[in-house]
Amino acid sequence: MKPIPIGSFEEFESYLGKELGASPYFQVTQKQINQFAEATLDHQWIHTDPVRTKAEGAFGNTIAHGYLTLSIIPYLWEQIVEVYNLKMMINYGIEHLRFAQPVLVDSEVRLVAFLKNISNLRGTVKAEVEVKLEIKDQAKPAFAGVLIFLYHFK
Repeated sequence: MKPIPIGSFEEFESYLGKELGASPYFQVTQKQINQFAEATLDHQWIHTDPVRTKAEGAFGNTIAHGYLTLSIIPYLWEQIVEVYNLKMMINYGIEHLRFAQPVLVDSEVRLVAFLKNISNLRGTVKAEVEVKLEIKDQAKPAFAGVLIFLYHFK
């Protein structure tokens, strides 16, 4: 599925109250988890030690950092919506975020997005997007929350 092209407030507003779509599935690998651990200095064994997690861990394998799952939002968001005609875009915040379930290594995840609210603040568009990160073949998402983006169109 191609991303939805959005180039103005009016185009964005036409999706108010609707699901914007879902990204393709993305596999979270041990290499990505290890690289994230290096970048963030978070080397907790539940993320980086497959041998120990199989022996002692609660999940039977390593799990992705919660913040790693958040950090792939920009990539997955771009698979859903292609916002163009921009002067600037700002990740303004995340509200009501809850981690519901860990993402085990080699799991596939996808972002599902719903446009909850949109407003035009004197030329800056504030978009509130309800999201959940679904885990393939799991009933509960990895997380759910509301992303807030600010877009300044040309």
